[in-house]
Amino acid sequence: MAVVAADGVEPVDVLVVGAGVAGLACARDLAEAGIGVRVLEGSDGVGGRMRTDVRDGFRLDRGFQVFNTSYPQVKRRLELRALRLRPFTPGMLVHTPEGRVRFADPSRGPDRLGGLAGLVPGRLGSARDLAALGVLSGRDMFAPARVLKRGADRTTRTALADAGLSEEFADRVLRPFLSGVFLEDDLETSSRFFHLVWRSMLRGTLCLPADGIGAVPALLADGLPPGTVRLESAVEALTGDGVLLAGGGELRAAAVVVATGPGAAGRLLPELPAVPTRAVTTYYHSAPASPLAEPVLLTDSARRVLNTVVLSEVGPTYAPPGRALVSTSVLGAADTPTEAEVRRVLAELYDTVTRDWEPVGEYRVAEALPAMAPPWPLTRTTRMEGGAGARRYVCGDHRATGSVQGALASGARAAREVLADLEV
Repeated sequence: MAVVAADGVEPVDVLVVGAGVAGLACARDLAEAGIGVRVLEGSDGVGGRMRTDVRDGFRLDRGFQVFNTSYPQVKRRLELRALRLRPFTPGMLVHTPEGRVRFADPSRGPDRLGGLAGLVPGRLGSARDLAALGVLSGRDMFAPARVLKRGADRTTRTALADAGLSEEFADRVLRPFLSGVFLEDDLETSSRFFHLVWRSMLRGTLCLPADGIGAVPALLADGLPPGTVRLESAVEALTGDGVLLAGGGELRAAAVVVATGPGAAGRLLPELPAVPTRAVTTYYHSAPASPLAEPVLLTDSARRVLNTVVLSEVGPTYAPPGRALVSTSVLGAADTPTEAEVRRVLAELYDTVTRDWEPVGEYRVAEALPAMAPPWPLTRTTRMEGGAGARRYVCGDHRATGSVQGALASGARAAREVLADLEV
């Protein structure tokens, strides 16, 4: 089945373009099935959007991200102990005009009384709102996932209203938090996706690897046969027999899987329907001391920022000794607040002086997530129509759901469809 490669290296059956988690998952499944596979990555490292830079002793993820332990694909593919995961405090703190209020599941975490206080009627919502949220959460947590997947798809805002949550409660508490999850401010994301995400948060633990979010794709890549991944090997175009490299030369294979973001995928596959995306900007600040001695997400009811967190409280490895690392994200990758404006907001949110905080990084992620307006298909085929020559496939979170689970599942589906088509 193998096809001779134009660069003279060992021939392969399948070329995977892109070494993000979708491409790595696809490659691992193909390799485990005995298929010769090579992953072509244009940058100098694996991970795509899930990469971590080390700068002056700080670990800076390329855009703030969290890792959810309850995703089925995560549990199936990754040895979690190898990631040395560091958890966030369950729940969140909400900054309101009356001060910070804790919103948490009181059955989890060490500060049960603090979590319970946040659920006292009147602090963040009425008894009716809290009861409605409890019913919604119970259903999402205990109902089979297939039930949530088959539910009517509408906007998240509509789903919250139909569940009995008041508009005031949704805007004051849930909207600031979910805006950071969906990267949009109007809660117009697919309600089916919302229910699945809410379920995963209730059933799992939000955390970060001690070495940064980039440790996740690195662990996936470590499971591939040596030499499978070729870095700094950008693909210029697809050909009838494989791919044309940006540096010259053609690689041939029986099948090509495009596992890039939607923009790059659209350039390589012009017939691919365009996918609108959400953008985010993350600012990193170094502080002489931690402004909040807890690894908890802080949201802003005024929605001036999406969220902020002291990452060095989540994991001491994120900052050098004697410094604290603060991550803050805002919507969009253009026309965003300046670093100084963000720092002034942080002074209010953390109730501290931020004049001596130093900017250490700023990441603008234009294609952070697909825009999942309803009706949004939770999965779709990876096969692309084509004529004679190499078969073509496309995978990534934009072909499933905007999450690590979605990316991994799409990569797995691509591998299954390749294997079926190659009759392995």
